[in-house]
Amino acid sequence: MGTPEFALPSLEALNRSGDDLLGVVTQPDRPKGRGGFLSPPPIKLAAIKMGCEVYQPEKVREKEFINGIRGLKPDLIVVVAFGQILPKDIIDIPHCGCVNVHASMLPKYRGAAPVNWAIINGDDRTGVTTMMMDAGMDTGPILLQQETEIHEEDTAGSLLRRLSRLGAEFLLETISGIRENRIMPRPQGEAGVSYAPILKKGDGLIDWGLEARRIERLIKGLDPWPCCYTYYEGNRWRLFSSSVLGREDTGIPGRIEAASEDGIIIQTGRGKVSVAEIQPEGKRRMKVSEYLTGHHIEKGTILGNC
Repeated sequence: MGTPEFALPSLEALNRSGDDLLGVVTQPDRPKGRGGFLSPPPIKLAAIKMGCEVYQPEKVREKEFINGIRGLKPDLIVVVAFGQILPKDIIDIPHCGCVNVHASMLPKYRGAAPVNWAIINGDDRTGVTTMMMDAGMDTGPILLQQETEIHEEDTAGSLLRRLSRLGAEFLLETISGIRENRIMPRPQGEAGVSYAPILKKGDGLIDWGLEARRIERLIKGLDPWPCCYTYYEGNRWRLFSSSVLGREDTGIPGRIEAASEDGIIIQTGRGKVSVAEIQPEGKRRMKVSEYLTGHHIEKGTILGNC
């Protein structure tokens, strides 16, 4: 059971494992892009290529869907970034339980966006946890954990890709350990619990009164989605590839101090941020150097709300 690209390495690992993959459950196709055309989740496309049966329930609590899963008689259900909370009726179906791959060192960052919040909060390490699922949100007993470093240049996208591969490796090790009775689940406890709530598009609007380091982390933590953005002369710009300059500099928050092929330098509440890539409204993501070949960016302009 999974939906986004993060779940792909785990599905591919399961498909190569030699175990009998009874089916793949993912979210329904959703409208995407300006045209609003229905777009299938990445997991659906991969499962079809593998020849797997695909199920796309609007709600996993529907009796018809639950009975269908019960009829498959699975030994184990694997859940990786599926996107719906499983009811107890599903969790109780497989006699070996439901195993979840979660992109944090639980109990830290329970919830939907652990990778984003680890970068936003300036953590230098994170990891992957496999756990037995229960009725709570990421509260089940821990099976295996592996910590890894968050690199200075990491975005949520790059870190997710690394953790997805690590998670796939740990998933196979976890299943092997369950089969051979080598892994003993251990309760999480409540010490060190924190949460990583789901992000919304509006969370990306930059408050230039924040300090530069905080804004840099937001830009990296919200890349590739929902993306940080601001407004230049009434036009929305999405911002990417940020770095901090002059950490203690003060001035007018949001003021463009310079624009060159290296990027746009913007004053914050404390320090300056350099942005090397932008996505003007209605256009693709591009380097600032490319944008400047056909546009002028006025020094002294104050970025902010539209």
